[in-house]
Amino acid sequence: MLMKILFALIALTVIVPVVLYYKTGKRKGKECLLMNAISFFSVLGVAVICTLGGGVTALAAGETTGLTVGEGLKLIGAALSTGLSCVGGGVAVASAASAAIGALGEHERIMSKTLIFVALAEGIALYGLVISILILNS
Repeated sequence: MLMKILFALIALTVIVPVVLYYKTGKRKGKECLLMNAISFFSVLGVAVICTLGGGVTALAAGETTGLTVGEGLKLIGAALSTGLSCVGGGVAVASAASAAIGALGEHERIMSKTLIFVALAEGIALYGLVISILILNS
């Protein structure tokens, strides 16, 4: 029953701002987007807390899952190293590629130099992947 209510609230957080956006004649777009983001993430946070709350009672009852704290932290570390390096690589590639395209518009013969900079930015994500593989295999 609680899950149905939470899914309905999540659906309403998307539907209500869209309806308000079209009812106001598309004049209050930023306000509707802000209302949509705040309400969606707040309801999503409540949903996560409510669904994960049952796991605490199961652990308190003495049920074991076979996963220790060290193994859990190892998995979190691997996920963070991969995820954050990919985000950083994406930001770096975005800025390097846009600068490379602008430079190619002025001088066409520097294409090989600009490709090197874009490839170096992509290497950041690969380094994060290598680190996560090392963490998982340790």
